[in-house]
Amino acid sequence: MTIDFTPMYASHDAFRRDLERLAAAVAEGRAHTGSVLAGWENFKHQLHVHHTAEDSDLWPRVRERVAGRVRDLALLDDMEAEHGRIDPLLDAVDAALAERAFELPDLVRALRATLDDHLKHEEDGALPLMGEVLTGADWGAFTGRMRETQGLRGAAVFVPWLLDGVSAVERERLLGAFPAPVRVLNRVFWEGSYRRRGLWGG
Repeated sequence: MTIDFTPMYASHDAFRRDLERLAAAVAEGRAHTGSVLAGWENFKHQLHVHHTAEDSDLWPRVRERVAGRVRDLALLDDMEAEHGRIDPLLDAVDAALAERAFELPDLVRALRATLDDHLKHEEDGALPLMGEVLTGADWGAFTGRMRETQGLRGAAVFVPWLLDGVSAVERERLLGAFPAPVRVLNRVFWEGSYRRRGLWGG
């Protein structure tokens, strides 16, 4: 069974999009508005859920499959180490936002570069490895863990957050990766609620 990584790639794109929006808000002097701060809080939450699930459930599962494969184990070590380098930058941006510090633009640039390097490393190395060694059941267990962590309330934000700003073609492709009940809930309830929050001033 070929694993469909569509939601994983979409999450990565959404992280990049949000940091692009943060950088634009900083450049325009809007970083301390309520909508931008709400967008930042949602970004941090989504990233925390994503990385926590990888660290607790995904990477250990892959490690079992690549036992004895030194290069692959080193790649997984890199994934975990890169997560550890991102967390202090999140804290630094938080502090700079709270203090209206002049270092904020530099810290946002550093966070964007560090996260983008990690996401690209994961896409180029870890995702192909997962596609090689994980079964459909493995991937289902991981995505089940994600759903369990998010819960229905979390899904009500996560799904429209993934779709935020994407093209019509990409939107249909992403929605096709979700079960029909999720698509209905998103159309009827979630997307309108998400838009009313006006994250990032949108």
